[in-house]
Amino acid sequence: MIIKDQLLPDRAAILGAVGHHPFARHALGRATPALGYQRDGAVLWLTSAEHGPAGCAIGSAGPVLDLCVALVDSATVRPGQRLHLPRHDRGTLAGRLAVDEHSDWNFHWTDAPPPTLPNERPVTRLTDADLPALEALVDEAFPGTTSRPGDPRVVDWYGIRDGGRLVACGADRSQGDIGFVAGLTVAPDQRGRGLGASLTAGMTRALLARHDTVGLGVYTHNVGAARLYRRLGFTNILPLSSIRLA
Repeated sequence: MIIKDQLLPDRAAILGAVGHHPFARHALGRATPALGYQRDGAVLWLTSAEHGPAGCAIGSAGPVLDLCVALVDSATVRPGQRLHLPRHDRGTLAGRLAVDEHSDWNFHWTDAPPPTLPNERPVTRLTDADLPALEALVDEAFPGTTSRPGDPRVVDWYGIRDGGRLVACGADRSQGDIGFVAGLTVAPDQRGRGLGASLTAGMTRALLARHDTVGLGVYTHNVGAARLYRRLGFTNILPLSSIRLA
């Protein structure tokens, strides 16, 4: 059972409990109604956001998984909902939580602008006039992305042009007071030219003009991207596992 003195009633209490961690600042946004639970130094919070996970957590995986089991048993968290949790092996869920999706990724963040890159290409904010080219590029180069034109979580799109052609794009999915870079996409025939690095660097500088911190997420199997992000200053890392309850 979750006892009363472990409840964190709102965003401010949750942020205080996690030391205003950038991941929590981003996940909670500015006005998202939230309720948190604290156990053995770990904090798990639930939100009523229409898009994104039903909940997230920071701390040791053991107490967080105990909280998840209690919330599922009480029907507070329901089948089909997604959670971003501290890194854990899927085997630790056996007999405790039934999941049909499990993926490992890292939340990276920086509060400093990246270095200027050799032969860096200019990055510009896209407009409605760019929408057809943007949709075509995403469909061709990154059809499985969770950041697509029309996604209400996207604040702005940025891109790189080669002549009149859009050859790279990325989504600004900033939330609350944390900038967030997502959906980085490069045309297949343009890869290997440093466009991904230019796009990440340019977007990071643009977002740091409005936010004190910029974050991004990368799956653990994407070793090359993780190496690039570290080179651009995203050296702070929070290991996470995302699950979807069966």
